[in-house]
Amino acid sequence: MLFRSFDQVVKYEFGDDVRDIDWNVTARLGEPYRKKFVEEREVTLLLVFEDSPSLHFGSGAQSKREALLELAGLVMLLGAVNRDRVGFVHAAPGGTLFREPVRGRGRILHLAASLLSRPAPDPAAAAPVLPWSFLSRAAPKHSILIWLGDFPPVARGPRGAQPDGWTVLQRRYQTMGFRVDDPWEREFPAARLAAYDPSAGRLVTLDGGSAERAAHAAWVREREAAWLGLFPDPLARLVVSTEENRLDALVRFFHARMRAGRG
Repeated sequence: MLFRSFDQVVKYEFGDDVRDIDWNVTARLGEPYRKKFVEEREVTLLLVFEDSPSLHFGSGAQSKREALLELAGLVMLLGAVNRDRVGFVHAAPGGTLFREPVRGRGRILHLAASLLSRPAPDPAAAAPVLPWSFLSRAAPKHSILIWLGDFPPVARGPRGAQPDGWTVLQRRYQTMGFRVDDPWEREFPAARLAAYDPSAGRLVTLDGGSAERAAHAAWVREREAAWLGLFPDPLARLVVSTEENRLDALVRFFHARMRAGRG
């Protein structure tokens, strides 16, 4: 869908649309002037928030879920500022909530508040099931689909295997992936400690032995392989830390895309 935004006032020339004549300027200057508009393609953003129980994890002041919801809210706010259409799909163990894309700052902010207020899933619940066939019809063709989630390798299959329906979505939409990492995921903690594992639903003790460090390194390799399998283009994936400024990271990400000519 195309819409027009006002650019400037220019002299009227034969063949121009008379409906664009600016009669106030024409009367003041004594010759016909018209309003010039720039046609822009309307952008639709569809956020897919995969609310996995593993997002409960957080070694610092903020959990991964809180940081990822903040990132989702910032994306929706930027969409409102850019006059885009914004909608979301919230996939949780208890079911899926869909809000169709809307336009207008007030409506989008209301939509963002609806997403941010969704209750957190039970840490003992199973991972949500994403409705792939529905997602392929949830937004117009050529929309931007941003998948926000934890992306654990066990949920994506071995060595970056793609879920059923992902290839269809990549053909229909511009697909991006946003992920939040906890510092303990990036680097194995040095001190011996006890921590709750939301994925396993139990308390585990980490002593920092070689076997644990090797298992952590293998997990990191598997996750990165799965992550790159879904989003091989570096300009289609964003990874931020719970300790990082999400707005700064988001602005850098979209500036990089703009410099590459991808909007």
